[in-house]
Amino acid sequence: MPKSLTGVEGLDEILHGGLPTGRTTLIAGGAGCGKTVLAAEFLLNGILKYNEPGVFISFEETEKDLTENVASFGYDIDALQVSGKLAIDHVFAESYEIEETGSYNLDGLFIRLANAIDSVNAKRVVLDTIEVLFSALQNQSVVRSELARLFRWLKKRGITAIVTCERGEGTLTRFGIEEYVSDCVILLDHRVTEQISTRRIRIVKYRGSSHEMDEHPFLMSEQGITVLPVTSVGLAHGASLERISSGVTDIDTLLSGKGFFRGSSILLCGTSGLGKTSLALTFLKAACERSEQSLYFGFEESSEQIIRNMNSIGLDLQPVIDKGLLRFNTVRPSSLGLEAHLGSIMQTVRKLRPKVLAIDPISEFIAVSEQGPVKSMLTRLVDFLKKEQITTMFTHLSRAGEIQETTNQRLSSIMDAWLLLRDVEYEGRRTSALYILKARGMAHSRELRRFNLSESGIHLGGISVHSSQSASSENDD
Repeated sequence: MPKSLTGVEGLDEILHGGLPTGRTTLIAGGAGCGKTVLAAEFLLNGILKYNEPGVFISFEETEKDLTENVASFGYDIDALQVSGKLAIDHVFAESYEIEETGSYNLDGLFIRLANAIDSVNAKRVVLDTIEVLFSALQNQSVVRSELARLFRWLKKRGITAIVTCERGEGTLTRFGIEEYVSDCVILLDHRVTEQISTRRIRIVKYRGSSHEMDEHPFLMSEQGITVLPVTSVGLAHGASLERISSGVTDIDTLLSGKGFFRGSSILLCGTSGLGKTSLALTFLKAACERSEQSLYFGFEESSEQIIRNMNSIGLDLQPVIDKGLLRFNTVRPSSLGLEAHLGSIMQTVRKLRPKVLAIDPISEFIAVSEQGPVKSMLTRLVDFLKKEQITTMFTHLSRAGEIQETTNQRLSSIMDAWLLLRDVEYEGRRTSALYILKARGMAHSRELRRFNLSESGIHLGGISVHSSQSASSENDD
């Protein structure tokens, strides 16, 4: 089946190539779930990306309101209209003005729609929202026949169309029949769980084409809509032979003197206060000194506080920040839902294209979801970063008293390297120690080394200690 790309990030993937060309797609959903935004993106992307002029017929928003609302996503509606590639028409049809007497048809709409299509030689059309035309009608046979006639009319003209409608009570749509006369049906949902909102999309049907069947979360931001397929991007990513420094010479020595593989995922675990953030930022600073773009996602401290604190170990981050080589993105985990965090990270990574990344700490995601969804989300994130060949250090906050060679989400199995910071007793006092639990594809030391934080940075020392916490290996491979 010929398909038309929507240009909406992630949507064409779950549609297996886009919407059916020359046919009508129905987008159903409740108020505020993003129907108009999705339809507008489809139309405007068609103009800007695929040279397919379009027509937007609105039955609720005026042309002025629509122009202002869509402008918040970075589109210049006025310029597109002046260029002759976009036509907008507002059809005012209140239910109290419609009385069911005799026969009812959409001939008037066909005339206005044909005029708009011809004015720009449109290939795409949006009708938003269609049930306004039938809100006062009780005869469903009339509704069904006129909808079918409308869809046939659009198909005959070879128009790729989107029709939006509200969800009904106990039915997919208000009349319960729109989905039966549509070639493709997309359902949008906006739900709130534990005071955190999540938007989801599902392809209910797609005549003549395969498609993803699951619900998929999606985001609405100033860049528009981003759909996040629930399936992982898979294991088709490359495997670089290049090695990059951890930023600490002594740690590189433990990794056969060469550091980590480019594009690998590194897990750094430890209890609070042992130096996980310091090591992660030392890792990023080393990348910046190689003139590589670096990015830090933090969920506990503000960027200003982190910059101040790193000065205490001689790590001056301001010069590489001023050069634009190091960027911070710091938010509270509860500010977004789990899928929104994933989408935000992916959007930022695609925009900034970093070579090295740190996420500190991933254990904070437990605050916004259960362990199962966290593992799924982080697996997709790891696969995405591997595909992009971004070397990433994930820190994980272990709780005091728990077995250290484990993680709440059992994420060690999807990581390429696993470093552990432990609280130990040494010469009558407590100190930190580091050792490498695994490093795939390279020879590495299994020594327990003292982990020193000082004004001159991070150093490892020799150690012969009695650990203050018991160890139990996790079968992570």
